[in-house]
Amino acid sequence: MADALDVIRNHRPVTLGPDAMEAMGKAQASVENLTNQTEPTYGVNTGFGSLSRHRIEKQDLEQLQTNLIRSHAAGVGEPLPDPVVRGMMLLLAASLARGHSGARPIVATTLLEMLNHNLTPVIPSRGSVGASGDLAPLAHLALVLIGEGTAKDQSGTCTGKEGLERIGLPPVKLATKEGLALINGTHLMAAYGIVLLEEAHTLLANATDIAALSIDACLGTDAYLDAELYDIRNHPGPVRVAKRMRARLAGSAILKSHLDDDPRVQDPYSLRATPTVLGSCLDQLESIEAVFARELGAVTDNPIVLHDGRAISGANFHGMPLALALDQLKLSIAAMVGISERRTYWLLSGRDDQAGIPAYLAREAGLESGLMIAQYTAAALVNEIRVACAPASCHNISTSAGIEDFNSFGPTAAFGAQHVLDLAARVLAVELLCSADAMELRRPLRSGEGNENLFAWVRQSVSSRHTDRPLGSDIEVLTTALRGTNPTRIDP
Repeated sequence: MADALDVIRNHRPVTLGPDAMEAMGKAQASVENLTNQTEPTYGVNTGFGSLSRHRIEKQDLEQLQTNLIRSHAAGVGEPLPDPVVRGMMLLLAASLARGHSGARPIVATTLLEMLNHNLTPVIPSRGSVGASGDLAPLAHLALVLIGEGTAKDQSGTCTGKEGLERIGLPPVKLATKEGLALINGTHLMAAYGIVLLEEAHTLLANATDIAALSIDACLGTDAYLDAELYDIRNHPGPVRVAKRMRARLAGSAILKSHLDDDPRVQDPYSLRATPTVLGSCLDQLESIEAVFARELGAVTDNPIVLHDGRAISGANFHGMPLALALDQLKLSIAAMVGISERRTYWLLSGRDDQAGIPAYLAREAGLESGLMIAQYTAAALVNEIRVACAPASCHNISTSAGIEDFNSFGPTAAFGAQHVLDLAARVLAVELLCSADAMELRRPLRSGEGNENLFAWVRQSVSSRHTDRPLGSDIEVLTTALRGTNPTRIDP
């Protein structure tokens, strides 16, 4: 997965190896052999979907493939993000290169040259139901390959033909089955998933660090970060989250300041259960990541050309493995930030537990409202996140006159996960804003080095608050800063 992200994010060059070329050549020969047989083979010499009963004459097979691409390019909506499109191109080329689709090497090499020269198809985001392949989005991608459609490069937007000319390539003239091979695959879902997982891991690392800062901001204890406690629970994620939080708090004078004669017996769940909750999210992310890692090595075409030359029509294109994982990703993110909002609420509550800081961190409570409404914002965001967590994978709508009667809607789950991630970063920004404000009221005491570094990082973006001021811009600045951090994850 790291290699794929390196291509997607960092434009690492990609080439097609000789073994892949050989495998593709053999599969393409098998497809050509099937066109000479009297028995129809789906997608090779038939129509598609519910039109598969229509036999296509040999002289029309190339036109069949071009018609397929044009007719299936029915996507609508805002364009997909460039990293997702680059991921689609890479995963499509990789699937074809495994030699089970019957496409010629020129199809894969053209895709890779487009990647290497940063020629990116403009693909409408909506239109895939997550089965029979991500048909509409992949058809818009394939249009550029044949010199049609819309693309963009360093010079701006252009036609597919213009873009290919700029990188010195002719449009691909599709051979038998190649159009179908280009659009039958899970490449939108898979590409979106690996991009989202990278963002989710960074979000989780940030959530863990912010939670450690909030412990000292709330005058919490670190007793429940004890390593043995999580070894006994026997789940790896909480062990790793607790370890990271201990490191952030190490050397804190704030922790030592209330070791003795503290009347409180327990911190709230939002502090005490943080390693368990965030650690569970970490375990889920890695389980989801394993699903996508397997998909990176998959062939998701239909029909599949086997090594003995047979073509089997199955459903490798069905997105249910990814749809279920993407729905679970949304739930994991919701848990990460749901507990964050509760820590914000606790910090601003004005309870006796929050010794030394006023309600809402208002310097003159009553005259000022402090950070009261920042928590309202977090609550609104969390509510919207929870609504967006409604699963897509269990809501079926039939297509293709009932032949394609159970779809995964994995792309819908991916769009929901992206929306949830966008909102989640803002929830964390609210907690970070409040905790940093509270830390100033704990002075002259200082926290651990990790926490102090985070506090200093916040103050590079948002200045200290001494009286009421508009908070929306502060939250957005911190959100941008959090999302702009280099991809990171919690260490094993």
